[in-house]
Amino acid sequence: MELLGYFGALCIGLILGLTGGGGSILTVPILVYVMLINPLTAAAYSLFIVGTTSAFGAFQNSRKNLVDFKNGFLFAVPSFIAVYITRRYLVNLIPKIITLNSFVTTRSTFLMVFFAIIMILAAISMLKKKKTENIESKKSSIIALIIQTFIIGIVIGLVGAGGGFLIIPSLVLFAKLPMKKAVGTSLFIIAMNSLIGFIGDIQNITIDWIFLLTFTSISIVGIFIGIYLNKYVNEVQLKKGFAYFVLLMAIFILFKEFKM
Repeated sequence: MELLGYFGALCIGLILGLTGGGGSILTVPILVYVMLINPLTAAAYSLFIVGTTSAFGAFQNSRKNLVDFKNGFLFAVPSFIAVYITRRYLVNLIPKIITLNSFVTTRSTFLMVFFAIIMILAAISMLKKKKTENIESKKSSIIALIIQTFIIGIVIGLVGAGGGFLIIPSLVLFAKLPMKKAVGTSLFIIAMNSLIGFIGDIQNITIDWIFLLTFTSISIVGIFIGIYLNKYVNEVQLKKGFAYFVLLMAIFILFKEFKM
């Protein structure tokens, strides 16, 4: 099982390198169900793994002039503030036992079910055909953009995913970036969001640095492979296939959490 988990680390980096998002959504399920790590700790580890891996990917893309730093900072600042607040304070406000009338569940189950819902929404978003012909005509105020990216940051903080599946459409729609530049810029934003979010966790959990650095190193190898393969792979078909895989993973999580 441990070997399968490290193979999963390679896949996380590979998909991040190919698509600029999506691979990070596998990190928490792999850590929880394969490496048997507590969901709260897994979400924190995920932020470090995804953030560090994305930083290497962003650096590689910046060398090809595929990172828009101006828009990257514009999108990142509201979201990484939200990620830090969420990881440092909001997650700890969720009670260990949640009771709603006669329904009782644990914080771990709540976080995994919430994660599964986000995965389903992400899969639907990836499968939905984008109406690119209408993009240019849509406008967004800076206030609306700040609110949107702040909400994205809260979601990232709660589930421990990088949020590329939410960030990339925003970069294309609001910043008018071409897809390849949106992918590179997304990795830059994910890196900042995730690593700052992880800082909010350092005082809250005990970290197994040997495991975390080993897992992250394998994921970094994967992202370099993914970036190299990006020019040879049909991105549309890859995202479609990955979306179906994410959907199946979400169903699996819901089954695992509610089977009892």
